[in-house]
Amino acid sequence: MTSLLPALRGASGRTDSPEAVRFGEHVLTYARLADASASLAVRIAAAGRVAVWATSAPETVVAVVAALRAGVPAVPLNPRTGARELAHIVTDSAPSVVLAGADDVLPSALGGLERLDVETAAAAPSPEAALPEPSEDSPALVVYTSGTTGPPKGAVLPRRAIAASLDALEDAWGWTGEDVLVHALPLFHVHGLVLGVLGPLRRGGSLRHLGRFSVEGVARELLSGGTMLFGVPTMYHRLAGALDGPADAGNLTKALAGARLLVSGSAALPVHDHERITAATGRGVVERYGMTETLMNTGVRADGAPRAGTVGPPLPGVELRLVEEDGSVLQDTASIGEIQVRGPNLFTGYLNRPDATAAAFTEDGFFRTGDMATVDPDGYVRIVGRKATDLIKSGGYKIGAGEIENALLDHPGVREAAVTGEPDADLGERIVAWVVPDDPASPPGERELADHVAGLLAPHKRPRVVRYLDALPRNELGKIMKRSLGV
Repeated sequence: MTSLLPALRGASGRTDSPEAVRFGEHVLTYARLADASASLAVRIAAAGRVAVWATSAPETVVAVVAALRAGVPAVPLNPRTGARELAHIVTDSAPSVVLAGADDVLPSALGGLERLDVETAAAAPSPEAALPEPSEDSPALVVYTSGTTGPPKGAVLPRRAIAASLDALEDAWGWTGEDVLVHALPLFHVHGLVLGVLGPLRRGGSLRHLGRFSVEGVARELLSGGTMLFGVPTMYHRLAGALDGPADAGNLTKALAGARLLVSGSAALPVHDHERITAATGRGVVERYGMTETLMNTGVRADGAPRAGTVGPPLPGVELRLVEEDGSVLQDTASIGEIQVRGPNLFTGYLNRPDATAAAFTEDGFFRTGDMATVDPDGYVRIVGRKATDLIKSGGYKIGAGEIENALLDHPGVREAAVTGEPDADLGERIVAWVVPDDPASPPGERELADHVAGLLAPHKRPRVVRYLDALPRNELGKIMKRSLGV
């Protein structure tokens, strides 16, 4: 197969190599990244797996690229993971070494592993030490899922899945080596690492990582040459809010309007934020849909029409279908069904969990995503939410939490909203709205919100209970953690 990161092949020794990644003042050119990753790759070539202490720093990029060049599976570790979960991941994945920055302080759970400090200025190894390109089916990454129903499971991602997803996005987004990607996503997750780091490197483009998200940082980097922005809904919500404020003075508006592509992922972007950004900048935000186990499944094309509430059609090479609870394929895709996907973008299985792997796939090779959706006549997919937490069966109706959340966010008195279901003796489940009011001293009333939703959607979709919060619980990627709401 061709190289997973072709821009690094032959870059060693060049002095005119363009910028590959930038973290603040720390810049790695392609030549420097090629030398440093090749040097480390030789050192870890005999390792079974390597853990990577995945901080938002250039050392993480060098470490992951080195593992890919050595053909050694990398296990990205979230530096904020708690002791018990981290110990489980280390025991389950059994890495022989942990790669970290020289200044990183590692927790005791990693104390039993050999540590190698990553050098970003290492010289290239001798030509005789060059390593062959691994096969396309060899494992590249082992990324651990959130573990909402038990201990996290390690999804084994082969090289062909990474290549297939990134090449499908190249087709959909017109992604080239001229693009400069801006983002502040964590590098232990597929969004920030696979799309946000390996994506630019596969194209020969560059990445500017903000370290920590800030409105000012986004505006600065987009105005100084950035062409693409990747973010999660929480980030776009803050950008939309800044566009409304007098302090912006037009800089952020100009920056977003001048970007070639604004992409949101990892959770649904509320319709209200879509509309605010488009109205202020003339630039629509495109959404895509993926998972740790599947990488990218769908995406709105750069030459397509962004449509609030949708994640676009299936990407090239991805088969997508909706199924009923009994497993039969839905013919009427306007009805809600579970998404199942098949294609070269899929993982090979859960590490050490043949039982979970078998349960995740159908007999004909489709992966059961657990996500519920409808499909528009033109193929655009509308995610309703997770089967376990976002599909509410009330009074004989199947109701998606997402559309109710968007309706609540349309109310001027609502800053944030989440919707869940809870048991009800009469309805089966009743709809519960969790609301962060815009003015905590004067929140909108329960009846007012119920009537608001019923007027926009339908009476059976109105919340029967409203609970007020100071903030919604979210993870690092901005996803609302509904299980923390008592679901």
